[in-house]
Amino acid sequence: MPHTPAPRPDAWPALPADSWTPTRHALHQWTQIVGKTRLALCPMLNHWWQVPLYVTARGLSTGAMPYAAGLCEVVFDFVGHRLRLHTSDGQTREMALHPCSVAEFYQQYRALLDHAGVSATIWPVPVEVPDTTPFPDNHRPGAYDRDAVQRFWQVLVQADALLNEFRSRFTGKASPVHFFWGSFDLAVTRFSGRPAPPHPGGIPHLADWVTREAYSAEQSAAGWWPGGEGADAAFYSYAYPGLPGLGQVPVQPAQAFFDADQGEFFLPYEAVRTGADPRRMVRDFLQSTYAAVADLARWDRPALERR
Repeated sequence: MPHTPAPRPDAWPALPADSWTPTRHALHQWTQIVGKTRLALCPMLNHWWQVPLYVTARGLSTGAMPYAAGLCEVVFDFVGHRLRLHTSDGQTREMALHPCSVAEFYQQYRALLDHAGVSATIWPVPVEVPDTTPFPDNHRPGAYDRDAVQRFWQVLVQADALLNEFRSRFTGKASPVHFFWGSFDLAVTRFSGRPAPPHPGGIPHLADWVTREAYSAEQSAAGWWPGGEGADAAFYSYAYPGLPGLGQVPVQPAQAFFDADQGEFFLPYEAVRTGADPRRMVRDFLQSTYAAVADLARWDRPALERR
C-alpha cells in the first residue's frame, strides 16, 4: 500500500508564553548547559559567535566542536525528543528529553560527555535568568511538554528561514543566524563597519565585559523571542548604540510598534501567525526597521546592501 504522509504541522502554531512556562524555563536551562559546552570547547570569536546554537531540521545543534579526539556535536532532537552526542570517531550516545530537574539533566549530560571521552569544563551557573541556582543544586521538579517544544521549534524553523533570507541581502559584516541560549532567542545582526561606544552593562547576571564584547561595533539586530516574564512571543529589532528619534520613524507592518522603555521595535508573534501573509509581515518588519536604523545613523547603504 502507498505510504500516507503524516499531516503537515501548522507552520505558524499558537505559542502563548503562559501556556508552557515550566517547560520553557526547563528548556532554557538545558540549552544553557549544552551551550556552555561550546563556550568551553570552541575558540573565541568576535561578539561571542562561537557560543550560540543553530536551528536544524529536527531541533537545535551546537554544530561541530573540537575536542581531544577530533570533533563532537550535541543535538536537541525535538522530533524524537532525544539529546544526541555524535563524535567524529563514530560514537553516538543519547539521552531522553523528559520531565526532570535541572540537576538530573546536568548529571545525565555530564555522564554522556564522560562516556564519549569529551572533556569540557562547564561553569555550572545559569546566566541572564532570575534564578541563578547552580545546575547541580537545582533539584526542583522540571517540566517537558512535548507538544509545546515542537511548536516552539516549528516557529524557529520559520524564523530561521526568514532571518537567513534577510541576512543574504547584506554584503557588509553580518552575524550568522543563531540561537543565543543566554537570552533564549534567535538573532541576526548587521554591522555598519564603525566601532561603537562601550556598552554601559548592567544586564542582570551577565558580566559587563561580556556585554561590551557583544556590542563592540555599531549594529542593527533583529530576531525572534518566544516570550516570558509576562510578555508574549515577538519578532524584535533594535540598534546599538541607541538612536534618538528612532521610535518616531514609521515602520511596517501596521501591527509593529516601538517600546520606548526597551528601545526596541516589536512585532507580536500572534499578529504574525494570524495574519493573511505571515512571511510578508516578517519580511516587511525586518527590512523597514533596519532601514530606519541605517538611515537615521547614516550607514553607507549602497556599499553594504545587495540590490
